[in-house]
Amino acid sequence: MSRVPRWLGRVGAGLSEMSERLDERRAEVEREEAEADAPPAPPQDVPADGPPSLAEQRVTVVPQRPDAAQAVPWGVRVAAEAGWRLLVLAGTVWVLMRVISTVQLVVFAFVVALLITALLQPTVARLKRYGVPRGLATTLTAISGFVVLGLLGWFVTWQVMENIDDLSNQIQNGIDDLRDWLLKSPFHVTEKQINQISKNLADAVGANTDQITSAGLEGVQVVVEALTGILLTFFSTLFLLYDGRGIWEWTLKLVPAAARPGVAGAGPRAWRTLTAYVRGTVIVALIDAIFIGLGIYFLGVPMAVPLAVFIFLFAFIPLVGAVVSGALAVVVALVTQGVFTAVMALAVVLAVQQIEGHILQPFILGRAVRVHPLAVVLSVAAGGMVAGIGGAVVAVPLVAVTNTVVGYLRAYAHETAAPPPVPAVARNAEGPGASPPDPGEGEAAATRPEPPQPPASH
Repeated sequence: MSRVPRWLGRVGAGLSEMSERLDERRAEVEREEAEADAPPAPPQDVPADGPPSLAEQRVTVVPQRPDAAQAVPWGVRVAAEAGWRLLVLAGTVWVLMRVISTVQLVVFAFVVALLITALLQPTVARLKRYGVPRGLATTLTAISGFVVLGLLGWFVTWQVMENIDDLSNQIQNGIDDLRDWLLKSPFHVTEKQINQISKNLADAVGANTDQITSAGLEGVQVVVEALTGILLTFFSTLFLLYDGRGIWEWTLKLVPAAARPGVAGAGPRAWRTLTAYVRGTVIVALIDAIFIGLGIYFLGVPMAVPLAVFIFLFAFIPLVGAVVSGALAVVVALVTQGVFTAVMALAVVLAVQQIEGHILQPFILGRAVRVHPLAVVLSVAAGGMVAGIGGAVVAVPLVAVTNTVVGYLRAYAHETAAPPPVPAVARNAEGPGASPPDPGEGEAAATRPEPPQPPASH
């Protein structure tokens, strides 16, 4: 009987323990439900007694303003960055042009010396190959070149002075014939209108008498400047022919060391472009002068030889020079020989110029100095506005040389920035799974710019 109470006691203790666990689990469930239904806790900056009032918010809340640079649109920022850089470049060019205009005579004389040197330098090199000393070869070439130019100018002046009286009479006769033709033409031009035109021309000449006189007084200064320019050109040509390499090496020392290799490589290419332009222009101008001169000579136009010389000289001004010289020949033919001869002279001029533009210039000049016609027109116009006839003469070779230099420097910068190519032997040595060499490497190496070299001796 004593065992039964003990068993009942154990069962009661187990039931009591199970009841306590059920109570604990029920309390946990109620706690979780209470936390889920409770409102969210207020933020740390809000006091526990509730959110701040509207007045407190106006005092304590400070709006965050965006950065001013970030508020500007991206396109406007890019335009502003490019704008101030363009302003700096424009200011630099303006200052440079002011300096050049101040010493315009010196700059123009040196540029002409460069053009003459590009024309005469092959003669100096040929004489040196024949064993003539460099100084003697330079002196003989320079003196011969300037003597030829002087004789050419003297011949033109002599021909004009010899034929000026005959030309004046022929011009007067041509004007009379033109007057008679206008009176009989279907344009209904009257004698009174022609006399009025003549009177207007006479009045215009009389009104500008002071300007003509002042221009005559300034002629002495012009002559002095011309002689000074000729002397500067002569001595500059002598030094360039004699010690061109030394002058170029000294110029390279003024270039920063980082840019010196690129400039050293661009120099010889610029000189080759200038030489090709000058030689090609001389050949084309000579052909134009010979054929147009022969044409107007057989047509009986007076002063055919001086006109041919003018055509040769004006050919150094691209596009504009050919038009002006051809128009001069046609006008002389019109006032001296009549309308039919003028039309025939115009046909000769147009035929020769078409042959020049489509055959001679592409064949003789080649790709070395190929410049777009629009660039030629704009450069000639800009050069003429800045420095007159001299600026128009040097504008196109300057553009051609600039084009060559910029192209080489772009290729040189691309070459120096690119990583060095891995040799094919090194790639094949990496293992049997290495990729085969690229077949385009040979072409890339062929088109790669040459390493910088010193310029050829002048």
